Amino acid sequence: MIAKASAPAKAILFGEHSVVYDEPAIAGAVNKRAYITIKESEDDRSIFRAPNINFEAELLTREKKYSLLKGKPGIIRYILESLYRAHDHTPIDITLSSNVPIGSGLGSSAAVTVATLAALYRYHNVRFNKKSLAHDAHMVEQAVQGVASPLDTLVSTYGGMVYLSRNKKVEHFNVNFNVPFVVGYTTKHGNTGKMVKDVRSLKNRNPKIINPVISAMGNLTNYAKQAILKRDFNKVGELMNINHGFLDVLGVNTLELSRMVYNAREAGAIGSKTTGAGGGGSIIALCPGKVEQVAEAIEKDDNVLKIHFTRKGVSSRVYK
Repeated sequence: MIAKASAPAKAILFGEHSVVYDEPAIAGAVNKRAYITIKESEDDRSIFRAPNINFEAELLTREKKYSLLKGKPGIIRYILESLYRAHDHTPIDITLSSNVPIGSGLGSSAAVTVATLAALYRYHNVRFNKKSLAHDAHMVEQAVQGVASPLDTLVSTYGGMVYLSRNKKVEHFNVNFNVPFVVGYTTKHGNTGKMVKDVRSLKNRNPKIINPVISAMGNLTNYAKQAILKRDFNKVGELMNINHGFLDVLGVNTLELSRMVYNAREAGAIGSKTTGAGGGGSIIALCPGKVEQVAEAIEKDDNVLKIHFTRKGVSSRVYK
């Protein structure tokens, strides 16, 4: 039997970091996906392979450990945590293929986690729904990172564009927000867990300064929600630019990220900002009518993806 599953990456439009402190956030699934295939091992070993990143490891699933065969570790912790929670430790082969750049701020870990759990549940004939899958995937991310927002795993599970309220209520946007975006990403990978901890430390040292910033980020997200519902792209772009300034205050932007943000604006983007945890990773630029110009400007120094939001969430099936 072979179980296969895939899940989309995501782009956060508003609410990075502030969502950790129960402020609202807006994110959407994008047309880049992680694909997981699970089948019974041909010997007595569990092997994980990720050909896209030239990684291979033998897994010790009971101990949440691995023996490196080739490549550099990265996404492996999410695989091991998923296996520890949802696998019976019999020998299996797991293959990951993905067109989501690892560590780029596009939620690669959430996409991999959601796809892995969905494939495992299919492999073991365990019944699940999207609500339980999103919850389980969030628990995996939290175990690995220490602190994690449920936003990434929600989006990778359900697809579409979502608004996460202060009381963790999820609202799905029904509006067709099909405006083009360009994502720029650096070769310097961000570390979500580290950046979340760094912001918490900054907040604890300077509560009277940082707490109002985080609250303002929440208010901005609510303004953005209304602008998206009205399809007021100019307002969305303006709010993206303000949001980038807030992320500067939190200390998560880097020289490379800011370079891409300003290159995008100079090339005609009406809004651009860091997307994801920062410290490396990605920026997102809203650029109706200027996609090629913005992509070309960013590509002079960094890497580019042209994306659009998609309603398609997790998908899984079994082949016998």
